[in-house]
Amino acid sequence: MSNHIHILARSETGNLSGIVRDFKNYTSKILLKCIEENTESRSDWMKLVFEYHGKYKNKQTKQGWTHENHAEEIYSQKFIEQKINYIHNNPVRSGIVEKPEHYLYFSARNYAELEYVLNLIKVDFLWKTI
Repeated sequence: MSNHIHILARSETGNLSGIVRDFKNYTSKILLKCIEENTESRSDWMKLVFEYHGKYKNKQTKQGWTHENHAEEIYSQKFIEQKINYIHNNPVRSGIVEKPEHYLYFSARNYAELEYVLNLIKVDFLWKTI
């Protein structure tokens, strides 16, 4: 999705909030670098949006991520299946693709046993129908 992400994650150290914080920090810096170097096609618009949201923060001039997240504890296999189905069907509900596996930058392709276009992240299967 172009305006948000969904992620199922765990922390081996029990510090998931620290991982989320570091993820947001790192990716914000990368996004801002792309915007400032004009390697992103929507650089001008994104600069305005990041600056608008950053002007309401102390000691911050730009903001890429919201400060909140919608964390939920995963408590069962059925819950994992529901979340994965929700995530995979997100671009279908948005009208971007007809089937989840058609969205190129998505773990749904792994679950459908299709080639994953950008092998940027490791996908661990949490659930797989047989």
